[in-house]
Amino acid sequence: MAGASPQGEDGADAAAANPQTPADKSVAPAHPHPAAAGEGGHVKAGKWGLVIGAIGVVFGDIGTSPLYALREAIGHAREGVGGDLAVIGVVSLAFWALMIVVTFKYVMFLMRADNKGEGGTLALMALATHAVGRRSAFIFILGICGAALFYGDGIITPAISVLSAIEGVKDAPGVGGRLDPFIVPVSAGILIALFLVQARGTAGLARFFGPITAVWFLSLGVLGLIHIFDDVSILRALSPHYGVQLLINDGFLGFVILGSVFLAVTGAEALYADMGHFGKAPIRFGWVAFVLPCLTLNYLGQGALILDNPGASENPFWSMVPTFIYWPMLALATAATVIASQAVITGAFSVTQQAVQLGLLPRIDIRNTSETQAGQIYVPAVNTFLLVGVLVLLFAFQSSHNLTAAYGVAVTGVMLINTLMAYSVIRRKWNWPLWAVLGALIPFGFIDTVFLTSNLLKIPDGAWMPLVLGAALVLIMWTWVRGTQIISEKTRKDSLPLADLIEMLRARPPHRAPGTAIFLTSDPDIAPVALMHNLKHNKVLHEKNVILTVRTTDRPRVSEADRVRIEPISDDFKKLVISYGFMERPNVPKALNVCRKQQGLKFDIMSTSFFLGRRSIIPSANQGMPLWQDRLYIFLMRNAANPTDFFHIPPGRVVELGTQVSV
Repeated sequence: MAGASPQGEDGADAAAANPQTPADKSVAPAHPHPAAAGEGGHVKAGKWGLVIGAIGVVFGDIGTSPLYALREAIGHAREGVGGDLAVIGVVSLAFWALMIVVTFKYVMFLMRADNKGEGGTLALMALATHAVGRRSAFIFILGICGAALFYGDGIITPAISVLSAIEGVKDAPGVGGRLDPFIVPVSAGILIALFLVQARGTAGLARFFGPITAVWFLSLGVLGLIHIFDDVSILRALSPHYGVQLLINDGFLGFVILGSVFLAVTGAEALYADMGHFGKAPIRFGWVAFVLPCLTLNYLGQGALILDNPGASENPFWSMVPTFIYWPMLALATAATVIASQAVITGAFSVTQQAVQLGLLPRIDIRNTSETQAGQIYVPAVNTFLLVGVLVLLFAFQSSHNLTAAYGVAVTGVMLINTLMAYSVIRRKWNWPLWAVLGALIPFGFIDTVFLTSNLLKIPDGAWMPLVLGAALVLIMWTWVRGTQIISEKTRKDSLPLADLIEMLRARPPHRAPGTAIFLTSDPDIAPVALMHNLKHNKVLHEKNVILTVRTTDRPRVSEADRVRIEPISDDFKKLVISYGFMERPNVPKALNVCRKQQGLKFDIMSTSFFLGRRSIIPSANQGMPLWQDRLYIFLMRNAANPTDFFHIPPGRVVELGTQVSV
């Protein structure tokens, strides 16, 4: 991922372009100490504050799995061998899935592959590219596929989580099924309210997420511990022998069961994706010391209850809850699922911001909802997209049982992608010998593949939905990246080198206008289109001229000391490069203030004009992409956010000069 390329308009899109080449050391970011800022600079809290915060955000998704995971898996298992082995075997598989996928793969291994404290698919893509030292089509394709599948998971998680909690009214004491018709409408109302509140920001509510989720996990653990004594033979499930025996005895059905067992670990990728917000240590401690024991106790308790009372398998979680605390537990479950949904929505906003900065998507309107927390953002287009998708799923599938058929494919796909991309990091960056790399990754890759293929069996029942959605998003990302490359190549071919233009201006000096002109361009070595048009039509050159390029690095953040780099070209021209990490939002005026303080670049913002070159794209059937893809690219470009707003440039200081380009 080297070099910055325009997003349909010369210079106006330089910030949302591909990261710089790994060799560019001038933009290496510096981060606060992990203990102070959660290794990613987002959260400032003490150790226990970070642990509680991580419990609320990172583990929300995996913490709601007990509502439905065991119910689905045991339902499939009883179609095969049945009896006690069906129950003990499923609980054993769930426990060892938590141990292998979450504890061994993510907590102990993959969290070491951090990009300056940040995790997640796109952060890993940038890190892998940096490790390889050049652009890699394979890594790039894996990255966009992982990002696309994340949105598929982001739509299903809120729907299945909230619906599974509200379905608890079916077994509520004294109700007798009278509230069943209201389950879907109430779930829809809760989700609509959740999405509507995003525009106001959730910083005020977020302080309650950790404590509420902590109480939820404690409740899971206590309920499970109480019911383990219904049949203590369930403790045999801690041995992997019974899980393996179930798979062998059930044959192909055992393969199907794995698709449902995987529901117990959905949300595991959040440990890696949210690493930058809280740091490795709080997440690891929260998982090993608190979350894993509580989940294990709950699954053991559900299994013991079913061994003692086989009828409880219809809805084992709610069968565990005593009558006198049923309604408070229902309220707590609803709150926990709303928090899990909030974490997924926030994650979708963050992934979108990263994708825009890395040049995978066009500029999108991204708003800050907090004056003090940079990570608190709101993306209206993504919020609307998720809301519509969630409601469609809710009314199409009607129950959490039906939704489980669609759940899992996207998550397993992301997990396999993370494993594949980790190869380059471990081999090139960590310098492990090949035998050690393969010894570590082949077992994880095998398990990911088995889970993925078992979930693919659900395609006829609804798993096609996240795959179709992911494919559509991959198409959009690929179209945007490919169209941007074509425009960049065509611009370079048709443009005049900046050095040649300066020599021409020395030979024939134009009329000089007072003040400073800043020309935004993605390629500082060629004359910006806006500069050429200004000379051609206005026949003037400003006293001071700055060729400004905004680049996105392959690091999450760039320190203020490394934010700007100035290179004098002549008495009249200077090159200015402003660098941002892929998790930062560009702010050109703020960066120019850094120039004045650090580099001594003197200019008055009120006597400075910003020149942007706006391109009108014309579809062409004879070159570049197919005609339908040209039109998709043009549609994306026309609906991109205004570059003036995106870069926070004062609108009254902007001059736009246009040109036509065929793609």
